[in-house]
Amino acid sequence: MVKTIIILSLLTSNILLADAYKDNCIKCHNKLPVSIDKYFYRYLLKYSSQRDIKAAMINYLKIPSKETTVMPDAFINRFGVKKESQLSEAELSDAVDSYWEEYKIFGRVR
Repeated sequence: MVKTIIILSLLTSNILLADAYKDNCIKCHNKLPVSIDKYFYRYLLKYSSQRDIKAAMINYLKIPSKETTVMPDAFINRFGVKKESQLSEAELSDAVDSYWEEYKIFGRVR
């Protein structure tokens, strides 16, 4: 019985977290003139590895600043720096993982 409850709890939390990317990231970025994939490519150029990209994204989402953004000054001057994310650590991690899976080029380029 306890195992069943734990498994159901984990499945429920995974389902809720799976929407963190769509419900938070996509929802906001759809309002911007720069498509969300452009951010990914900027992170890729600056940080190169999966580990470094994800760490930089999570750090920026937690504590956004002009100094840590990958966007050019013109973009920041026009739209400003994003507000600090209200997502939990697990939601941030899941959203960044989903984003990575959506746009990663490793294993796709031939």
